[in-house]
Amino acid sequence: MLASITPLGERGRGFSWGLTASGFALAAVAAGGLSGAAGGALGSLAPAGRWRDVAALVVLCAALAVDATALRRRLPTTRRQVNEDWMARYRGWVYGVAFGAQLGTGVVTVVTSAAVYAAALGTLLAGSVGAGAVIGAAFGAVRALSLLPARRVIDPAGLVRLHDALERAESPVRRAALAADGVAVALVLVGLL
Repeated sequence: MLASITPLGERGRGFSWGLTASGFALAAVAAGGLSGAAGGALGSLAPAGRWRDVAALVVLCAALAVDATALRRRLPTTRRQVNEDWMARYRGWVYGVAFGAQLGTGVVTVVTSAAVYAAALGTLLAGSVGAGAVIGAAFGAVRALSLLPARRVIDPAGLVRLHDALERAESPVRRAALAADGVAVALVLVGLL
């Protein structure tokens, strides 16, 4: 999907990449925030207490363990992707908003990292609508950033370079995600002490 929403592709469909990408980003943040708020509201029904921090630590450690091993290939997930047929049927801003909202919620398309599930559980464990919304919106913002590498694709050679760069970035990005999981574990540990 990332390689489909580029300035080159949008120009070929007669749309503005800036408008499509803006719709994508705004919808990813908004959908993440709304789903996070819903998780926080649901989590607020459980009693308050230190158990939330302990549960968050367990969830984050489990996510780190799964993402650091071959278990990440066995994550329970849907096989549903965003519908690329929409790109031929709707205006750019429409599918930008639709794709962004789906990716911003995190769990309605293919999940490739346990950190996605940890973020969703984090909204529940936050125990408040506001905290859940912040977690969800931050998650959506990170998902929105996925379009940034495509911003320079203005010709077919740029598309080839994008694909090459994405392939080269897979391992470093996975390591960065593991480091972020580790930082989250450390922050929760510090909060427990």
